[in-house]
Amino acid sequence: MTKPVVTATTLVTEDGVPIDAIYLPGTGDLAIVVAHGFTLSWQRPNVWRIANRFNRMAGVLTFDFRGHGRSGGLSTMGDREIKDLDVVVAWARQLGYQRVAAVGFSMGASVVVRHAGLVGGLDAVVSVSGPGRWYYRGTEPMRWVHRAVEHRLGRFVTRRWLKTRITPEGWKLVPVPPAEAAAQISPVPLLIVHGDKDHYFPPEHARQLYMAASEPKELWLQPGMGHAESACSQDLVDRIGRWVDQATAQATAPVQATAPVQATAPVQARSVNARPAGHAAPDDADAQSPEEVQARSPNAAA
Repeated sequence: MTKPVVTATTLVTEDGVPIDAIYLPGTGDLAIVVAHGFTLSWQRPNVWRIANRFNRMAGVLTFDFRGHGRSGGLSTMGDREIKDLDVVVAWARQLGYQRVAAVGFSMGASVVVRHAGLVGGLDAVVSVSGPGRWYYRGTEPMRWVHRAVEHRLGRFVTRRWLKTRITPEGWKLVPVPPAEAAAQISPVPLLIVHGDKDHYFPPEHARQLYMAASEPKELWLQPGMGHAESACSQDLVDRIGRWVDQATAQATAPVQATAPVQATAPVQARSVNARPAGHAAPDDADAQSPEEVQARSPNAAA
């Protein structure tokens, strides 16, 4: 029996930014798009672990935001990144998935919330460890993030050691804040997951998102949980996946059309054998590592 293949490709956003994306096939009609946090990429272990775990129950698409990993452009810290997510959602629709949900972590959480409220086209939205508002400096880690973003030396350090390229221009116009966008998501189901030990954004951010949103919505405050991907256990990933499956199955709202996908033809051949969808857990022996996927790509670094 021929196994499904993991496919890596480059998508092009509406504003011309190449986005490195990867697709783990599923057997049903549900696709989950995983949106990573600031300074991460789909190849980072925790992002890859979560993507593989979701793949037990759905097709999965994940990608590098602009300025991150092998994508082009510069990071705008959650502003233009909704264009990155939009082109991946459009790809999921082109692949034939009838139900498409997005699960975002930290910065990625702000992106999926803003995309759902301002653009549309998703059947369910999950924010994990996401901010409710911009410019938060109430914790030491967030003060360091602001130093990295706002100062030339910080951007140099972030580019050199964290492989994340940040725009030096800042925001000319302040983007719609996550909580304000959350108010526009209904009737699409929204799940907000947040740890009570989050050292970046305290639980007040989750409550701000929840209070702003209309039904259907849920808030899970997780005892002992820290921040984003590294704090998201396998059991919690499974719970989120089950919620997505049930929420999208019950959703009756029409899906808005998304922009057509442009894929760079030479990269379409970047495929590698994968385990059958829904087979083993990502920590089992036959689960591929992102390094294996990258090593078989003709565009991989030597």
